[in-house]
Amino acid sequence: MKENKYDDEIFFEKYAQMARSKYGLAAAGEWETLRPMLPDFRGKRVLDLGCGYGWHCVYAAENGAASVVGIDISEKMLAAARARTKAANVRYVREAIEDADFPPESFDVVLSSLALHYVGDFGAVVKKVRRFLAAGGTFVFSAEHPVFTAQGPQDWHYNADGSIAHFPVDNYYYEGRRDAVFLGERVVKYHRTLDAYINALLSNGFALTGFAEPRPTAMMLAEIPGMRDEMRRPMMFIVSAAKRG
Repeated sequence: MKENKYDDEIFFEKYAQMARSKYGLAAAGEWETLRPMLPDFRGKRVLDLGCGYGWHCVYAAENGAASVVGIDISEKMLAAARARTKAANVRYVREAIEDADFPPESFDVVLSSLALHYVGDFGAVVKKVRRFLAAGGTFVFSAEHPVFTAQGPQDWHYNADGSIAHFPVDNYYYEGRRDAVFLGERVVKYHRTLDAYINALLSNGFALTGFAEPRPTAMMLAEIPGMRDEMRRPMMFIVSAAKRG
């Protein structure tokens, strides 16, 4: 299923109010973990799958990328990305991740930020990424953590007084579609186990070079209300991998 929730007027407006939408990478909670996992962009051809507002495309261009292509299914997201992008070597294309098609070895780096949990067949995407990448190329992506996606609704269980009791994890090994709630709106996401993510990479000719489960920074814990509860379960994970051969 190729859902395009981000072109829904109400949903997009809610997303536009998020700090990461307004202020970019510095306001993304995972950025301090992701940044050191990114490769040297100098002279590289870069593809961003599910580029959204284009923040990572702009970052790659500002850090020396030779060319950058960002694809996203949402015209509203791409319009925002184009408005924010000044670099002439960044190009945006409206397309679903599953439909992306480029000649073999077109890129040296493929990125994807919090988009692959919207894709039903992760293995098919990995096969495409391997074909798109030059030998030794880098694939770096973040996705919602299987602990976060497993149960479905993605909300805490609460005590009678409204305080948080715990985060539910259920049906972990039953992979597939989940009807989740994000920004108060219903969205379709796809749950898969952590070993499904990792083995899809290993079986398609990638070598793992990094893995992380981002957590709030000390500043976020000190200054943002409710952030300490984010230490109770992982929300996302980040993988970096290199194409072998």
